[in-house]
Amino acid sequence: MSDRPDTAKVTPLRPRRPCPECGKPSSRADYPFCSPRCKDVDLNRWLSGSYAIPVTEADENLDDDEH
Repeated sequence: MSDRPDTAKVTPLRPRRPCPECGKPSSRADYPFCSPRCKDVDLNRWLSGSYAIPVTEADENLDDDEH
């Protein structure tokens, strides 16, 4: 006999969440995505600049006022 508990009763460390790209259940290997394809789609959006933090003109000039 093994000293290990039954693996069917183990609680996962993180809950399954839907893929942020397509909404399918996420996979362990590609978390939080469901597949390498969705992972690559997201990476492409980051690299192409589709995801950006909006900046206003006032935010850009904050350093100029201090000098």
